[in-house]
Amino acid sequence: MFKIGDIQLKNRVILAPMAGVCNSAFRLTVKEFGAGLVCAEMVSDKAILYKNVKTMGMLYIDEREKPLSLQIFGGEKESLVEAAKFVDKNTTADIIDINMGCPVPKITKCDAGAKWLLDPNKIYDLVAAVVDAVEKPVTVKMRMGWDENHIYAVQNAQAIERAGGQAVALHGRTRVQMYEGVANWDIIKEVKQSVSIPVIGNGDVKTPQDAKRMLDETGVDGVMIGRAALGNPWMIYRTVKYLESGELIGEPSVREKMDVCKLHLDRLIQLKDENVAVREMRKHAAWYLKGIRGNAKVRNEINTCETREELVSLLDGFVAEVEEKEQVQAG
Repeated sequence: MFKIGDIQLKNRVILAPMAGVCNSAFRLTVKEFGAGLVCAEMVSDKAILYKNVKTMGMLYIDEREKPLSLQIFGGEKESLVEAAKFVDKNTTADIIDINMGCPVPKITKCDAGAKWLLDPNKIYDLVAAVVDAVEKPVTVKMRMGWDENHIYAVQNAQAIERAGGQAVALHGRTRVQMYEGVANWDIIKEVKQSVSIPVIGNGDVKTPQDAKRMLDETGVDGVMIGRAALGNPWMIYRTVKYLESGELIGEPSVREKMDVCKLHLDRLIQLKDENVAVREMRKHAAWYLKGIRGNAKVRNEINTCETREELVSLLDGFVAEVEEKEQVQAG
């Protein structure tokens, strides 16, 4: 397998950091499905320095998740370095990741996220300063460029390597593309060929076969899976198995899906109070239900749930309904 700094990954399948999603409850659930590395959702450098209560909660790590990469973002070198020092000394994260990919306007207008992609020298300066200030390995998650006219992925990756960065995760879209269009795997291949540190490919890995194709076509060290894992940690498990043995494991049953959804819910309730957790779980439950025939009614009803009992009862009712239909069809 491969290492990021001195951190050994047991396989090449990595959960992407997704804002509003990758808290400890979700990460641990995905980890149990075999991810080689899980990445936490991005945290603001300023919020860390101000000891914002919600942000301090976002730094929580369950030891069963490890190895784990904790991602920070910001637009100024000084505050990013200070936040990295805090993460280095006060969390059990294994890796500190710097976000240079977030395309959202409220992030980029603060000179953070994808805004960094416009200046390889500035990237070098920042990464070198963070590397000097911390003991944990430092990595960068970035996009291939700001727009079609400003694609500096190779120069940016080389700047990260020169500065002491230990790996680069590259999403093959520009900032302007957001999540639309097709990810450019050719640029991922170019970046892989231009540096000697590990490169992790990201973008349009929707099936285990896509993951293998990305590894084969680009030569990357690892594949990062984001949206395809939402409500679907089996995607991680199926990909790990497929890469290891070539075996394509079937999709889980509806009951299996809902059982993991309920486990995820209970972990979220442990992390936050029930009311907050149930509201947050509504979107996850909709993702777990995605692709199951006849789910429209239950997906609408989920949005009115306020308690664990209501949500669990809805999910259990749906499973019973589906299984009854299956028995009738089989009978």
